[in-house]
Amino acid sequence: MKKWMYVIFPGLGLVVFLVLYFPAKQAAEERVAAEAQDIARQKAVEDAHRKELEDKAREDSERRAAENAIQLAAQEATREAKRLAEMATIKADTDASNKEIDSYNAQANDLQAKLDALEKQKEALTREDFDLAKQVELARVNQGNADLEIQRMVDMIAARASQSAMATPPPPAPASN
Repeated sequence: MKKWMYVIFPGLGLVVFLVLYFPAKQAAEERVAAEAQDIARQKAVEDAHRKELEDKAREDSERRAAENAIQLAAQEATREAKRLAEMATIKADTDASNKEIDSYNAQANDLQAKLDALEKQKEALTREDFDLAKQVELARVNQGNADLEIQRMVDMIAARASQSAMATPPPPAPASN
């Protein structure tokens, strides 16, 4: 028996092992299958939840994008209106400045024409003044020449008169006692 013990105990151990192994294996497979189902169910729930969140996020994103587009369009319209108003103001200011410049140019032209006329008048008056001064100076020179001529004539007449016989007085008469 001793020899058979080497076969019987391991054989019995094998039978006990197999009797315990197959139900445990089946229970383990059922547990794995149940866990797989739980995991699949959780995954499906998570996928549904993720899809729901993605849908909400997509809708929220689209809504925000639409709001942003509307807001950007409103800002752009406001900016464009402001730019157009500024351009109109600048154009009005430019037109007013151009009109003012034109009036100042016309006034400057009138003043320039008056200045030219006054300069011509001044030149004519200066020329007339110069001519009058020249005539006065010529008159003074002529007067001086005339005075010299008169002086010369008087000296000549005086010299002739002093040389003339009539100019010498007769000798005094003898005294009669």
